[in-house]
Amino acid sequence: MKILIIQQKMIGDVLATSILFEAIKQKYPEAELHYVLNSHTYPVVEGNPFIDQFHFFTPRHEKSKRQLWQFANQLRLEKFDVVIDVYALLSSNIITLRSKATIRISIDKGRNSLIYNHTFKNNPEAKTNAGLAIENRLQLLEPLDIDTSKIVRPKIYLTEGEKSNAKQFLESSGIDLKKPLFMIGVLGSGQNKTYPFGYMAEVIDTIAKEQPKSQILFNYIPKQERDAKAIFELCLLETKSHIFFDVFGKSLRDFLAITSHCNALIGNEGGAINMAKALYIPTFTIFSPWIKKEAWNMFDDGVKHVSVHLKDYKEHIYKDVSHPKQLKSKASILYEEFKPSFFEDEIKAFLKRLN
Repeated sequence: MKILIIQQKMIGDVLATSILFEAIKQKYPEAELHYVLNSHTYPVVEGNPFIDQFHFFTPRHEKSKRQLWQFANQLRLEKFDVVIDVYALLSSNIITLRSKATIRISIDKGRNSLIYNHTFKNNPEAKTNAGLAIENRLQLLEPLDIDTSKIVRPKIYLTEGEKSNAKQFLESSGIDLKKPLFMIGVLGSGQNKTYPFGYMAEVIDTIAKEQPKSQILFNYIPKQERDAKAIFELCLLETKSHIFFDVFGKSLRDFLAITSHCNALIGNEGGAINMAKALYIPTFTIFSPWIKKEAWNMFDDGVKHVSVHLKDYKEHIYKDVSHPKQLKSKASILYEEFKPSFFEDEIKAFLKRLN
C-alpha cells in the first residue's frame, strides 16, 4: 500500500498525528507512508523512522489557489491507495479529491461524505489517559483493519549529536546538569492561550522556593523576548537568581535537545508541552480556560504528567457550556479567575516527586 496522511496546522497537531505512521507500520511494515504537513512543523517529526517521505505545505500554497492546485496535482502523480485527512480543511479536501485514492478517510464534517468514503465523528469523552487527540486520530485507522485500542505515543527522535551539542551548550552557559533544570513555557501560542504574566511569575516563584537548587530556563523565541522579559521582571529577586534568561534554543531542534536534558517542563498548554511528553520529560500544564482539557491532556497520570484547568476549580462556570471554545472571547476575564493559589498544592507535590 501507498498511504498519504495529511495534517496541517500547528506543531502539536503534527506531532499527535505522527502516531498513525507507527501504528500503520506495525500492521503493514512494507507500506510506503507519506506525510503532508506545514513546513514550519517539520522539526518535530524529523528523523521519524516510520515516515518514508515528506511533502511540505507552505504559505505559498495557502495564499495561491494556483499553487495549491499544482501541489495537489504533484501528489496525484504518487498514485496513493489511501489518503487519511485528519482535519479535512478546504485545501486538504482538494488534495484528497485530486488523489483519486480508493480509500479516503477523514473526520465527519457533515457534508464531506462525497469526498471521503470513510468518516468518523470525534468522540466526546476519552476512554484512556491518552486523551481525545490521540484516540480520535487512531479511529481513522479502522478501515485499514488496524487495532485502534492499541495506544501509540508520539515520539521525537533526536540524534546523539544533537543531545551532545545541547549538553555542551548548557554547560558552557553555566548550567550544572547535576542540579534540577526546569524549562518554563512562559508564553502560549497567542494571548488567549497565555497565563497572565503576574500569575506565571508567581508559579515560577513557587518553583524556585520549592526547589532551592533549581536552574530555570524560559522557552521563547526572539520576537517574544519583550514579553518573556516582562514575566522575568515580575519574579521575586531571589527567583531571578535561578533564571538563565539568555539560555534558549536558537531553533526548534535546539529547543528539543535542550529540553531533553531538563527535569520537567512547566507552563502553558501547547506545542512545547506536547514535545516534552514526546521526549518523555515530566510536564505540568496550565490550560487556557477555553481549551478542552480532555482533548489535549495526553497521557496525564497525575504523577509524571499533571494538568490544571479553571474548570477543575470553578466547574459552575462551564455548567451550561457545551464546549469550552464558546468562552474564547472571555479568555482574559476567565484567566484572571484562575489564580495560582488554586493549584499551588498540585505543583508543589509535582515538584516534590521529581526529587
